Amino acid sequence: MIEQILPNLYRIEIPLPDNPLRALNSYFIRGPERNLLVDTGFNLEDCRLAMEQALQELDAGMENTDLFITHYHSDHAGLLEYLVRPTNTVWMSESDAQMLEANYKENIFPIRNTRHLYHSGLLAEGTPNLPEEEAVVKYASKKGFFVPFAVRHEGDPIHVGEYRFQCLETPGHTHGHMCLYEPEQKILIAGDHVLTKITPNVGLWYVDHDALGEYLTSLDKTAALDVELVLPAHRSLIYDLRGRIEELKQHHAHRLQNVLDIMGRDKMTAAQVARKMKWDLSYQSWDEFPINQKMHAAGEAMSHLYHLAMNGRLAMTVEKGIYYFQKKEL
Repeated sequence: MIEQILPNLYRIEIPLPDNPLRALNSYFIRGPERNLLVDTGFNLEDCRLAMEQALQELDAGMENTDLFITHYHSDHAGLLEYLVRPTNTVWMSESDAQMLEANYKENIFPIRNTRHLYHSGLLAEGTPNLPEEEAVVKYASKKGFFVPFAVRHEGDPIHVGEYRFQCLETPGHTHGHMCLYEPEQKILIAGDHVLTKITPNVGLWYVDHDALGEYLTSLDKTAALDVELVLPAHRSLIYDLRGRIEELKQHHAHRLQNVLDIMGRDKMTAAQVARKMKWDLSYQSWDEFPINQKMHAAGEAMSHLYHLAMNGRLAMTVEKGIYYFQKKEL
């Protein structure tokens, strides 16, 4: 489905089969010489066919259409293999481009997921080790695929027709998540940084940075912008950016308190905490969670536990590669 949002700016709805997000909002901006396509959908036939049909309806060819990828997740970058042409420029943040390049070369995402299963304590509680887990392999590009990424940093321009975008670094959802800000027309293409009705997952898969702290700082940074229209990667458009940001900050404040309430005097892993956290899901118990959902829940628990540890509220220790958290003695 194609919807014109503004002159020469369109939303393309790409279905995400068997995924609770249901669809991705890809954005197409038409220029007099070159166009811009923001985010792509999974590397699946349903996504490819929807994108192909949309481009045909827009009378647009990829030969003169560049791409901007907000972050490396497969629902945003999966169709690069199908869309990239020798004449494309593919813009992305440096750290997330490096993640994709590493995965194209070595297929690192299953390795990362296996490490997360171990560090978070999911393996210790009996969750099976699945290094070739179906949902990871399902969306993967073929090994050895090459994308000539053009790295963008904070404030770098991307101009398309009447739109003068500035790149905005918004780490949190991923370490290199990046938005596009158009100050004259007061537009923010937000990727997964700010969503309506659902909260972006802020997980910690590598215990080497404060992902939640980054995200909260990015929210404050975004709230300072003059924005009248937010174009998110999922669900409906947002017309009250500051109001939505305040809701997201309150959500994480409640989640941090939920984590502290769960913590007793004994040390706990992220998986043990995630099992007891409040999740807005239809499953009746933690044992009903699919493996992918358990991994994301443990990643979100880890980001909140690590943030509390970095702020002196919890102690963190590592035993045989498993991270444990414990309330500090008063």
